[in-house]
Amino acid sequence: MSHADDHVGTRRDFLYYATAGAGTVAAGAAAWTLVNQMNPSADVQALSSIQVDVSGVDVGTQLTVKWLGKPVFIRRRTPEEIEAGRAVDLGDLIDQSAENQNKPDEPATDENRSLDESGEWLVMIGVCTHLGCVPIGDGAGDFGGWFCPCHGSHYDTAGRIRKGPAPQNLHIPVAEFVDETTIKLG
Repeated sequence: MSHADDHVGTRRDFLYYATAGAGTVAAGAAAWTLVNQMNPSADVQALSSIQVDVSGVDVGTQLTVKWLGKPVFIRRRTPEEIEAGRAVDLGDLIDQSAENQNKPDEPATDENRSLDESGEWLVMIGVCTHLGCVPIGDGAGDFGGWFCPCHGSHYDTAGRIRKGPAPQNLHIPVAEFVDETTIKLG
């Protein structure tokens, strides 16, 4: 075996490795492009978290904002509404889960559904869990909370389904106070 034969084998090995390396880089670039296109667009990412100024919401009133394409009810409840929500026996509820993304697997007590410890602030996704209609509020329905006139679902002052075809309570989004007058959704 001559010295020239060793040199040819080395060149051949180099070509194999170079070709395999180029193929790996090309496959990785193609895979990255396919995976990256599944990421949410910039406009969706911008709306995934919003801050809402609630300084103008008086006791007994509600603010509705749009978040991720859905209405969100932000209600500043009266002491009477809080008391009514806390007086409900959990055995009387159709859905006994809190439906609260901040407190998963918790029972549907008024305390587990309100945003603050006092129970004054209630933040809920304003979509009926029956067929996706938007319930009306301000003491509507048989339980003083929200009422969906489309099919007759009645929600109480804590947004829990009490009567009608809706199978679940109004859902509670991820929310928190960032300061005394600003709520962050998402």
